[in-house]
Amino acid sequence: MKTRSHRGRVETRIFVLLLVTVLSMATDCPSFELAKGINGLDKIVLRECRSRSAEVYLYGGHVTSWKNENGEELLYLSSKAIFKPPKPIRGGIPLCFPQFSNYGPVKSHGFARNRIWELDANPPPLPSNSSSIAFVDLILRPTEDDLKMWPNNFEFRMRVALGSEGELTLTSRVRNTNSDGKRFSFTFAYHTYFSVSDISEVRVEGLETLDYLDKLRNRERFTEQGDAITFESEASIRFLRYLYLIYLSTPTKIDIVDHEKKRTFVVRKEGLADAVVWNPWDKKSKKKISDMGDEDYKHMLCVEAAAIERPITLKPGEEWKGRLELSAVPSC
Repeated sequence: MKTRSHRGRVETRIFVLLLVTVLSMATDCPSFELAKGINGLDKIVLRECRSRSAEVYLYGGHVTSWKNENGEELLYLSSKAIFKPPKPIRGGIPLCFPQFSNYGPVKSHGFARNRIWELDANPPPLPSNSSSIAFVDLILRPTEDDLKMWPNNFEFRMRVALGSEGELTLTSRVRNTNSDGKRFSFTFAYHTYFSVSDISEVRVEGLETLDYLDKLRNRERFTEQGDAITFESEASIRFLRYLYLIYLSTPTKIDIVDHEKKRTFVVRKEGLADAVVWNPWDKKSKKKISDMGDEDYKHMLCVEAAAIERPITLKPGEEWKGRLELSAVPSC
């Protein structure tokens, strides 16, 4: 006999299939597809007519792929990534909510990246973006286990959109739905893993002269001295272990320049004052991260749009919105 939970999963999948079919038929160019991913996990594939694409797993609301018109992958995804709940997926764009790292009572980076999200069939309207070719709306509500860890009711809605020029946009909305009048506070990050040719060929522009917290030095505060952040060698003391810097009050635009590929990733963000720059470097990759290849640190860099120094506080009924837009453009 089929159990009630099994029937529920079947009914949910039937609903997802119907919704995807309706949305896909709404455009002349097929742009939205439900597919089975690794280990049978459901994923949404967004497509643009010139072969640009993005993939979003319902597990974690996790973007795992973003490809340009040449089919080239722009995000780093570990070849050792474990697509098996409750293990988070290594690479892509994990969501850190309601807590960044260990900055609070919840487990590191929160629980949003470990939960199965649902398709949001009737999301509140967002300002229209005519450049969006394909998008999907997802929603997360707390489970009983979540409420034990973090006793707050919320709705976390997220739209993942692929634009006409291949830009990838994630728009998150968190609403306090507590019925007891209680406020809550949270920290947040889009933990984006960019694929790069070689870490020694990369520079990050837009964070110069800013203050940052060095997580490896008990969050001591420093000021960035260089005209850009570079990763040429391990000669710099801050790279001897690994790099984990939280830049504060950052601009809305940050550039990641890959000299070898002659490509620049442009990061634009709203509602996210901070930015994290992270690379595990060789010792941590080899000794402490089992789901990452020993040499992978050379070909990835995390630059994360975040809200960390000043947690976001919401009264019941209030909503916060954070937006991340990624684009890849040629550079000299």
